[in-house]
Amino acid sequence: MSETQAADQTFADSWIAEIYKRLLHLWWLKASGSTAFMLIFFYSYFALLRAPISPVVTMPTTWVDDWIVFTPSWFYTYASLWLYTVLVPALQPSALRFFGYGCGIGLLCLSGLVCFLFFPSTIPYASMDWFHDPALSILHRVDLAGNACPSLHVATALFSAICLHRLFFTIGCPRWVSHLSWLWCLLIVYSTMAIKQHVMWDVVFGAVLALVWGGIYIKFEDKLIVSENAKQN
Repeated sequence: MSETQAADQTFADSWIAEIYKRLLHLWWLKASGSTAFMLIFFYSYFALLRAPISPVVTMPTTWVDDWIVFTPSWFYTYASLWLYTVLVPALQPSALRFFGYGCGIGLLCLSGLVCFLFFPSTIPYASMDWFHDPALSILHRVDLAGNACPSLHVATALFSAICLHRLFFTIGCPRWVSHLSWLWCLLIVYSTMAIKQHVMWDVVFGAVLALVWGGIYIKFEDKLIVSENAKQN
């Protein structure tokens, strides 16, 4: 085997090649399915936001909220959630695992929407002047500072971090890749409070939601993997 062939074989066996292969595998299904999911979610989210069926509760702040300084530039980290979360479905190795992940994230989001339905909440920063930053002014015109607790921004970020940690391990990525993923997740969580879109209690309950459904999803995914392996054998 020549040096060029050996180099090509090394790349083909590498974790980078595996990620590339997974991104291309069933990309049309992953793209269309993820888009449809987001459209359904946001339609439901904004419907509940604009027509609460119960009195809206203002979430209390803590010393953590007082300590974190309002920093508009954190908006861009906040918005990076949408890139972060699509990595999980994009890296699924099969249609079965893709739909299994859809069930997991779907149940998490549904739980959050049920909370918004029966316990609508808002943040205590509604009177803050957001209009010095164009991006934040758009966010607060659209989001109306509602559907605060639990923070689905935090819940989906943490749920994605759990899934990515598992995916990177099975792909054979070096540890720094998973560490970078967790750092990204934590920065997204922090950004929700840095731009005063959420308070600490929203973050806590969002994290609880993610840990509960993350644990259930991991066990469910284990069964999917066993089922896939049985079919292949």
